[in-house]
Amino acid sequence: MKIKVLWVGKSRDPWVREAVNEYAGRIRRYCPLELVDIRDEKGAEAEEMRRRECERLEKQIPANATLILLDERGEQPDSPGLAALIGKQRDSGVGEIVFAIGGAYGFSEEFRRRGKLLALSRMTFTHQMVRAFLLEQIYRAFTILNNEPYHH
Repeated sequence: MKIKVLWVGKSRDPWVREAVNEYAGRIRRYCPLELVDIRDEKGAEAEEMRRRECERLEKQIPANATLILLDERGEQPDSPGLAALIGKQRDSGVGEIVFAIGGAYGFSEEFRRRGKLLALSRMTFTHQMVRAFLLEQIYRAFTILNNEPYHH
């Protein structure tokens, strides 16, 4: 199984890039991982920005991949719950899981219906922070699935 993480915009903050690199390296011990920056849209109305960014995201999603969208309206699993979700996909033979983090205005309604919605928290975080948090949680999920001591 492969994991692909799509996010709109570049990782600007040095600490975010460091965390992304750290957890990406850890995840790659368990499975192939691809991180893809999607160009963010500027200078349009919010709905048009969402539509254009989602079109770009869509082009990066393989036909048979499981799509999980980070969205404030999504389910809020705990870490073992996310591990169970990833483990279920892995064990059912899914070739690729794609996690997507939208731009400043999130996803279009049409795109939101395309995938499973997952929220990391009820609190609001910057899209930059979510990158690091998501990768840490994916890494934690693999340590849970492998009965490793990282998750206490």
